[in-house]
Order: sequence, then structure tokens, then C-alpha cells
Amino acid sequence: MENKIIVNGVTYVKEKNENEMDYKIVRTYSAGVFAGYVKSRNGREIELINARRIWYWEGAASLSQLAQEGTQKIDKCKFAIPANVLVLEVIEILEVSEIAKKIIEEAPVWKI
Repeated sequence: MENKIIVNGVTYVKEKNENEMDYKIVRTYSAGVFAGYVKSRNGREIELINARRIWYWEGAASLSQLAQEGTQKIDKCKFAIPANVLVLEVIEILEVSEIAKKIIEEAPVWKI
């Protein structure tokens, strides 16, 4: 599907919906870890939609394992409420498997 159209010399880009966006785990230099849909990327800045801050996890030895297999101890994890966020100083972007995405998205919201 073409996502661009040019009218009178102006290029318009169709905005993607969540089904068309990539779901990633993003680690930053100082703001922590987020999992969400990548709306846009500009260098070390990534705009995420419905992103959950991965505050704490158990049941996976690393972010790489969390991204591929999810967690075996979802009740011990602290995944915050989904939010749209512009993430700065990105230092790592991980592909997320469908099973890991499902686990992260369906995890109970951790809040006080």
C-alpha cells in the first residue's frame, strides 16, 4: 500500500495505525525501558504510541530474552500504564516477538 501522495507538488504521508506500526522494546540512556508501537524515529529520538514503561521485570534474564520470550513471572513485573511518549537518547532497539508483545500488552498495569 502506497503511503504517500503528491498533490500540487506537496507530498502527503498517510499516518499509520497501530496494526501497521512496529512494536519494539526501546532502552534509553537515562529514562529507562519502554515497549510500544514506533510512530516515528529521528536519530536517537523515537515517538512511541501506547508505550509501557518497563519499570521492573522478573522471569527473563535480559531485555533480549524479554523481547523474544516474554516473562515467566508476569505477577512479579512492574509495567506502567500505556502512554504516548517521545523517547530521547535511545541506545538500544529490540525486535519483539508476537508472544512477548502479547505478554507485555496484557500484563496488569503496575501503579500506586
